[in-house]
Amino acid sequence: QVQLVESGGDSVQAGGSLRLSCAASGYSFRLNCMGWFRQAPGMEREGVAAIYTGIGRTYYDESVKGRFTLSQDSAKNTLFLQMNSLKPEDTAMYYCAKGPCPPNGMGILRADEYNYWGQGTQVTVSS
Repeated sequence: QVQLVESGGDSVQAGGSLRLSCAASGYSFRLNCMGWFRQAPGMEREGVAAIYTGIGRTYYDESVKGRFTLSQDSAKNTLFLQMNSLKPEDTAMYYCAKGPCPPNGMGILRADEYNYWGQGTQVTVSS
């Protein structure tokens, strides 16, 4: 049974940092793509960052490039999202997701490319 459990969300001031974790179990960690998504109230879920876990190639949305870093610990089946220089517009529920890898990375930040989701962890950034 696939399980994805996020943690690390918190309330911080603008300019602060947080590190989110996603503990995965029930499948082969290195044979999938994994992503971080976020959803603010009244907004659509949007892709933040994603990774081909087998080769470590990462992708980022333009809004977080240079501020967020996605990494993995394959030995512990854990995905991380280091978030620096946080802004109020980063406030959202953050979700970890797993799915088959799309060819050539096309659509890797699209929510409909993923078929398993965690329960989410809340990030709130105040100005």
